[in-house]
Amino acid sequence: MIHVEKLTKYYGDLCAVDQIDLDIHKGEITGLLGPNGAGKTTTLRMLTGYLLPSSGGIQVKDFSIEDDMLQIKKLIGYLPESAPLYHNMLVYDYLDYVAKVRDLDKQKKAERIHELADICGLTGIMHKGIGELSKGLKQRVGLAHAMMDDPEILVLDEPTSGLDPNQIVEIRDIIRRIGREKTIILSTHILSEAEATCDRIVIIDHGKIVADGSTETLKKTSGKEKIINISLIGADMDAAQERLGSIEGVASIEQVEATQPDELRLKISASSEDDIRGAIYRGIKDTDWTLVEFHQEGKSLEKIFRELTKED
Repeated sequence: MIHVEKLTKYYGDLCAVDQIDLDIHKGEITGLLGPNGAGKTTTLRMLTGYLLPSSGGIQVKDFSIEDDMLQIKKLIGYLPESAPLYHNMLVYDYLDYVAKVRDLDKQKKAERIHELADICGLTGIMHKGIGELSKGLKQRVGLAHAMMDDPEILVLDEPTSGLDPNQIVEIRDIIRRIGREKTIILSTHILSEAEATCDRIVIIDHGKIVADGSTETLKKTSGKEKIINISLIGADMDAAQERLGSIEGVASIEQVEATQPDELRLKISASSEDDIRGAIYRGIKDTDWTLVEFHQEGKSLEKIFRELTKED
């Protein structure tokens, strides 16, 4: 659906996007993640034709950004971070105005406004002024605007920024419902939202792609270190260090704060690709210690994000 090759954007001497290669497939919900200033918004603006790249190419279906910009724009609905709405208009009047700008015929216009009101949860507020609405409802109006002429591709820049938890869930549900039929690209810095909403995650840092894949793929491929947490009764740190530290694959053992006076809680870092939990269990089994907790931490998207985007 979308092919991006060596996409680069300079602002003066600052390289905001640095030779990005990316393919986005039809029917995917793709999330662009990255810290502030990573290049997410600049990338989206180039994909939608609001900015021209300094070099590199973008192809949407059979159209190239150099020769067919108008055709590409017809395929894309774009919702910027702050929806550009006319606050002095009623919701219905605003959507009617957008439909006229998009040149929808009279019958289709009425049907489409009704359909979008249902999809975006606007039916009960069509008579209200946009300026009276909460930010979450304004985002819904902006989403309806972006979808007015039923584009194949939706580009959403921070669609849940500044919303409360209930509004975030509502917008997320709308995006998931729309994503059954459309290709969606969204940027966000809310990691839980990306994990819950997106089929695929692309992490950008300093203008470069540093990770690309599903959440599960990223968890499996981002680093080999594993963390195993255990709690023991009747053991002391020196003895545990001597016995468990000698197991092949154990990189380090750290004592952490216990909840009970006679409990020893340990965080074991394992650098081996092999699962060493069996060896740890056998090492404990041969003692008179009592094992009361034993689990391996799953790698969270937040931890992966921090590892990939932290400053050198």
